[in-house]
Amino acid sequence: MKKGEEYSYGEKGGGDQMGGKRHQEGDYDGAFQYWTKSAALGHAGAHFNLSIMYGEGQGVEENEKKEVYHLEEAAIGGNPYARHNLAIVEGKSGRYERAMKHDIVAANLGHDISLEHVIEGFKAGVVYETDIVAANLGHDISLEHVSEGFKAGFVSKEDFAATLRAHQAALDATKSAQREEAEAVEE
Repeated sequence: MKKGEEYSYGEKGGGDQMGGKRHQEGDYDGAFQYWTKSAALGHAGAHFNLSIMYGEGQGVEENEKKEVYHLEEAAIGGNPYARHNLAIVEGKSGRYERAMKHDIVAANLGHDISLEHVIEGFKAGVVYETDIVAANLGHDISLEHVSEGFKAGFVSKEDFAATLRAHQAALDATKSAQREEAEAVEE
């Protein structure tokens, strides 16, 4: 760290942001130092960034075990990109069921690519309708896919109805007077 960059690592993103700045400047050693310290304090984003460094050998020697460790820590911390990357790692290792479970969690956290993987798995018969229902909350495209699954007989009437209710509840939860005012200004 350089003098004057004494960020509070306990605050959200302090060390992670400085690590990002260092990384953008090509100072991988500096980024590594910031992200290591942030990760030690439990920052999921820092763990994810370290996983990328280890996976691509940016400023450190490539190390798949350390890459996966940091992906797991980031995933536990709620990082959807880490969950998605764990799905890729598991898929490459032939553990497709585990890969799909990671994609389902990532889709639930809003990761669109993982949602697409879950939908593809559903169509292939690898994912059950309860998984697709859980993954679609708030996603219009996946609601269309569940509707198609219902019409084709893959999704039960009860699951389809529950999906419609959950989807509407997710949309209602995002409504607010401030958001409606902002949308009116944009138009």
